[in-house]
Amino acid sequence: MFDPTAQHQITATNFYSVALSIEIPPNESKMSQPNAEYCGYRSPLSTRYASPEMQFLFSEQHKFSTWRKLWIILAKAQKELGLDVTDAQLAEMEAHVSDVDFKAAAAEEKLTRHDVMAHVHVFAKQCPTAAPIIHLGATSCYVGDNTDLLILKGGLELLLPKLVGVIKRLSEFSVEYRELPTLGFTHLQPAQLTTVGKRCTLWVQDLLMDERALRGCRDNLRFRGVKGTTGTQASFLQLFAGDGEKVKALDQKVTELAGFGKCYAVTGQTYSRKVDLEIVSALASLGATIHKLCSDLRLLASRKELEEPFESTQIGSSAMAYKRNPMRSERCCAIARHLITLHANAANTLAVQWMERTLDDSANRRLTLSEAFLSADACLMTLLNISQGLVVYPKVIERNIAQELPFMATENVIMAMVQAGGDRQVCHEKIRVLSHEAGAQVKQHGRDNDLIERIRGDAYFAPILGDLDKILDPKTFTGRAADQVVEFVRDEVEPVLAKYAGNIETGSVGLAI
Repeated sequence: MFDPTAQHQITATNFYSVALSIEIPPNESKMSQPNAEYCGYRSPLSTRYASPEMQFLFSEQHKFSTWRKLWIILAKAQKELGLDVTDAQLAEMEAHVSDVDFKAAAAEEKLTRHDVMAHVHVFAKQCPTAAPIIHLGATSCYVGDNTDLLILKGGLELLLPKLVGVIKRLSEFSVEYRELPTLGFTHLQPAQLTTVGKRCTLWVQDLLMDERALRGCRDNLRFRGVKGTTGTQASFLQLFAGDGEKVKALDQKVTELAGFGKCYAVTGQTYSRKVDLEIVSALASLGATIHKLCSDLRLLASRKELEEPFESTQIGSSAMAYKRNPMRSERCCAIARHLITLHANAANTLAVQWMERTLDDSANRRLTLSEAFLSADACLMTLLNISQGLVVYPKVIERNIAQELPFMATENVIMAMVQAGGDRQVCHEKIRVLSHEAGAQVKQHGRDNDLIERIRGDAYFAPILGDLDKILDPKTFTGRAADQVVEFVRDEVEPVLAKYAGNIETGSVGLAI
């Protein structure tokens, strides 16, 4: 019998024999072992990354207590419309909403191979008076799909304030550094200057698109309601003796009691898995945004121009004590890549739903929907932490500019010489020769770019030497970047922030690990 607490002497020669000799303890034995909670697989999304709120939303306690609430809602609506449901039955069910007997349900499911009927049986035993009317007229998807829609709505409502919190903080950062020149990069090669703040607006713009997409998913989400086994409501029509208007009223009442304004007008047995695809697509798109943003942060950290927060006790490397690795940004990229891949799961699940439904969606959705929301939540929490502690190093940025700006400024130098009476072609040739000489110093000898010193030392450029510092001022190379930041935040960001007044995640976010 394998003892998970025992010390196993593993050597190069016996590694495989030790590994293969491990016997998995039975569940009863595992529960009595020290550190029992560590003897089975646990998702890192739960143990390390996602918020307690998001974890609870996708917990079994929340799921199955929501099933019970939906059975109560159904019974209440049926009572209002004339079916024989008593107040005593409703009160009995309401008294047992939260005390789900998970062991009994697991035992029932092992016998029935049906999760919904297992919970119907367990709930009925707890509520013997109400047992005859639990799940009356409903199919499994009444509780399964409607609970999923409630959870999806709750997940979006948890994510949006965090996303807008990131947008708000990065917008403030953009305004603060709107005038600080920095090297732009195209093809990952130094290009025309931009500003630190203007670059940040590019990240914010993508996040605004994600906010719009996720808000749209939330606002367009509807309830499945009561549709029956294939979506025709036949069982409910029979319950109400052929009265179609009462069936329609039941659908609407259940929808409203669940907190939705509308239900889907038509469904098969399930709501269309296109709904899942739209939401997971929006979350995967958010993942792509976060990955690009955090990749940029990692590149800037490698240039020592900008850093994510680094705590006083934090260790960057087990071997290289001096290192300050961008572990938060790396974590975001890692989880975001997983989030991006989940889009394919949702798309494939929609594609293979035959006719009114097939059950091969169930196990996949248990993984895909929960992991999509938990991953997005983990990324946003980490990104909010990053955005609240970004550190900029202007002197490093200035030094990096100084290595590249002389080459970028050559056209301005030529124009200044022409305005001072020089010949454009002669000046161009002078600059070409001096630039190649300076480039050789940088590339062949590893020295600083000395083009400006070479220009100062050439008598030909005497007419503009007094203006050279002005010509080389980095701020004259950033165009309208600073104004663009102000206009963007005013016209694009502030209207979105106004939609969430009082509901923006702005508190200091600490990371558990």
